[in-house]
Amino acid sequence: MSALEVVEAAPVLEVVIPVHDEEVALPTAVAAVTAYLDTLPWTWRITIADNASTDGTPLVARRLAHEDGRVRVLRLEEKGRGRALKRVWESSDADVLLYMDVDLSTDLNALMPLVAPIVSGHSDLAIGTRLSRGSRVVRGPRRELISRTYNTILRSTLGARFSDAQCGFKAIDREVARVLLPMVEDDTWFFDTELLVLAERSGLRIHEVPVDWVDDPDSRVDVVRTALDDLRGIRRLGWGLLTGRVPVDRVREQLRPMEVRRDAGRLGLLAPHAGSRSGCSRPPTCS
Repeated sequence: MSALEVVEAAPVLEVVIPVHDEEVALPTAVAAVTAYLDTLPWTWRITIADNASTDGTPLVARRLAHEDGRVRVLRLEEKGRGRALKRVWESSDADVLLYMDVDLSTDLNALMPLVAPIVSGHSDLAIGTRLSRGSRVVRGPRRELISRTYNTILRSTLGARFSDAQCGFKAIDREVARVLLPMVEDDTWFFDTELLVLAERSGLRIHEVPVDWVDDPDSRVDVVRTALDDLRGIRRLGWGLLTGRVPVDRVREQLRPMEVRRDAGRLGLLAPHAGSRSGCSRPPTCS
């Protein structure tokens, strides 16, 4: 499908599942995510972002969308998780935007704690972390070492304070996303890191949720190649921050009106329903 399907009501949550050649895993993942989302108090939408699949994934995705109007499909002709997230998030009308990996390595019970701080206005972004004391992680020693080393490098080179850049389980406020996404250059795996570093440097609030994680033994991610690409991304981003090519000050200026509106909402200074995020798709029509 070349364009996003039209959905009548704007939901509170939009969950993006990026996929590439996942015709087998996709139906199970969508069924599990749908069942969990139905337990939450907010309206929602699932968007399957098909990254240039060459198997039966497009057909499976369209079938799932046909079976449930809350599921839609975006087809991209190039691979790249960052590319998929940009395309969906930039055009989304949902209040809170999130994504998760199709293998569901992260226990879905972490989804409610992930999005609740953003829905309430307490946080701007939220990330799942596998490197917290409260996390329970099942994965091989090689991946564990690479993950911990990478995040240590982020702390030492870019001064990052978040604990886990690459966990495929993140959420962001829509207004914040609209400001940050044009500043993110990477369209692949470094997208997550770049987004988080820009958010942190811009003074945004990042909430961390310890997750239970079981590594997918059939994962097709080339860990070594991805790590090397990430190191090149760190060098590019670090140089951009050092030279001022990355306009963090401009981002702060763009975010300031949003923060003022949010603070006014907390103090009850806004008109009823202004900035509201209830479980209904549009507050004035809720009962």
